[in-house]
Amino acid sequence: MRSMTEDYTDRNPELAGLYGAHVAAVCERHDRALANAGAAHAVVFAGCPKTVFLDDRQYPFRANAHFLGWAPLPNLPLSYIVYTPGEKPRLIYYLPRDYWHAVPDEPAGYWTPEFDVCVVHDVDQVPALLPEARDKCILIGEIDDPAHAFDIERINPAAAINILHFARGVKSEYELACMRLASRRGALGHVAAEAAFRNGQSGFDIHRAYCRAVSQSDNELPYDNIIALNANSAVLHYTELDREPPQSLRSFLIDAGAQVHGYASDITRTYSYDDARFAELVQRMDAAQLDIVSRVRAGVDYRELHVETHRILAGVLADAGFVRGDPDTLLATGVTSAFFPHGLGHLLGIQVHDVGGFMENESGTTIDPPSGHPFLRLTRRLEEDMVLTVEPGIYVIDMLLDKLRGADAENHVNWDEVDWLRPFGGVRIEDNVRVTADGCENLTRDAFAAMV
Repeated sequence: MRSMTEDYTDRNPELAGLYGAHVAAVCERHDRALANAGAAHAVVFAGCPKTVFLDDRQYPFRANAHFLGWAPLPNLPLSYIVYTPGEKPRLIYYLPRDYWHAVPDEPAGYWTPEFDVCVVHDVDQVPALLPEARDKCILIGEIDDPAHAFDIERINPAAAINILHFARGVKSEYELACMRLASRRGALGHVAAEAAFRNGQSGFDIHRAYCRAVSQSDNELPYDNIIALNANSAVLHYTELDREPPQSLRSFLIDAGAQVHGYASDITRTYSYDDARFAELVQRMDAAQLDIVSRVRAGVDYRELHVETHRILAGVLADAGFVRGDPDTLLATGVTSAFFPHGLGHLLGIQVHDVGGFMENESGTTIDPPSGHPFLRLTRRLEEDMVLTVEPGIYVIDMLLDKLRGADAENHVNWDEVDWLRPFGGVRIEDNVRVTADGCENLTRDAFAAMV
């Protein structure tokens, strides 16, 4: 089995060899964004720590995704990147003098040659390093305190942001390399979590086993881990981390990822403890998920794939005895939506639900999800080197199933069989896939295979 020997550092030679081309691509998209916005300079703000109301503690810092798209610096608040077309990007690297808290390291790593790095020890030093003509600047980032804008009035103009968001849908080779590493890191955590489940541990202890395996704290994970045992698997975002294990173990659903240089993985697996019938259902879902993944390729309309997934899951539900009827009828009557209420997947990258999933083009025109499927987060046509999730699921969610009663749909449900499934909660299988011209690269399956 693969050990924790992956090079996740900023000395990784593979990432170092790809990073220059990545920065060039980021510069090119900013060139177009600035031209469209009629501006000469882009100032990208990393963000500012937020203080808890009526307290002196700060929430965990999350860097602006646009800042992370330039540089792998997730823990560098109050810093700025200044970009002027034709010039080397400038990184204003805030390195406070502080004896109360740990401060960032001195700037070092594969990313430093791509920037004119200017270290500042006080925020008051920032203005002198910004373009003098503030009226020709746009600022990209969240500004809670106007002082952090330094008199730049155009903040996140749509004419620029739309271009940047649309472009982020297609990943550079550097970004793909980071996401492969994030997938391998996440796979380590999933293997450790399954072992903890089979050892009878609580949700909280399973979560701790996961964090140890990926060597990341809760604040470093890309999102709150979903650790759901038994019927809790039917709660789509179950993040309670129960301190005691249930009296009897039936099932385990884990939705958890990891980060490498700001890029995320997002992986879901479901396990049966010792019930052969539920294990067979998980296998059916795994086969269905792989069937759906096999349909991913450049040019596919993801809305159509989402609707086709409902037909595929109708077959799974019927074969398992939970429903009866042909797939189109089960889809039209809302039966499949009661069992599978969320979207098939979403774009993945710096953000778990990455931006641009609804965009038709870089002008900002959006594409609505299919009628009756409001929670689909990716509606655009797939392009080569997009990375997205494919995560079909079936669940016993009583508040949704109860809506079928009293309608024609009620007669298509085998309610006694649904009662059997209820204590197990449900099944979800999620992989992260890169779109290619004639298929896809399954980052998740490759990561698990590499551990054998």
